[in-house]
Amino acid sequence: MTTDAVSSPLDVEIGALKGGSAQLSEYSGQVVLIVNVASKCGLTPQYNGLEKLQERYAAQGFTVLGVPCNQFLGQEPGSAEEIAEFCSATYGVTFPLTEKVEVNGEGRHPLYERLVGFADAEGHTGDIRWNFEKFLVGRDGAVVARFSPQTEPESDEIVTAIEARLG
Repeated sequence: MTTDAVSSPLDVEIGALKGGSAQLSEYSGQVVLIVNVASKCGLTPQYNGLEKLQERYAAQGFTVLGVPCNQFLGQEPGSAEEIAEFCSATYGVTFPLTEKVEVNGEGRHPLYERLVGFADAEGHTGDIRWNFEKFLVGRDGAVVARFSPQTEPESDEIVTAIEARLG
């Protein structure tokens, strides 16, 4: 295991959707749900549930972090401006979004290098399977849970995991 695999994903440099740094270090000490997102996917309505989690728990030290990715059937083809407008106008997204990155393959962003080694409840590790795969990072900066793309953001499984880390 490399040192990157045991380092916090919040120590990684990644750009913000609208330019500059996303400054992940400012989320240190918070609970963060990192999700690779896409605007033209059958799972895109999960933005609703992600935004509800953001609204429900933000005051307790929680944030969703959306990471646009176009690696799955080209389902996030837009520019940064188009992605931002879509998320705001269609889903009222208030949580932060990073620059568009690759989550698999040779061009995998270092953020995902630090995430993919963590297993979900079924034991899946490695490559991201599809849009809306979710990783929960605890207040200590360690990955504590991984959820499949089909797991709805407001599912008991995710809410219980978030509340356990916030409590």
